[in-house]
Amino acid sequence: MNRFNPQKLLGSKWTAAIPRQREKHFMVVSLQRDEMDRVTGCELQALINHNSYTIDWALLRDSQSWQMGWK
Repeated sequence: MNRFNPQKLLGSKWTAAIPRQREKHFMVVSLQRDEMDRVTGCELQALINHNSYTIDWALLRDSQSWQMGWK
């Protein structure tokens, strides 16, 4: 399990454990928040082709799917 503060996700770097379409390295480019200013989601951008994906931030806690940093 990856441990991190969701408030500090913006600008963080992630590596997909199972790359799809050669997309392995990602960066968090924006955060979605609710009316209570809690983080509900994040937008990941692939470095290789700049495709963006919106996911639930809690999915990044799964160390089987995501690793912190670029590896």
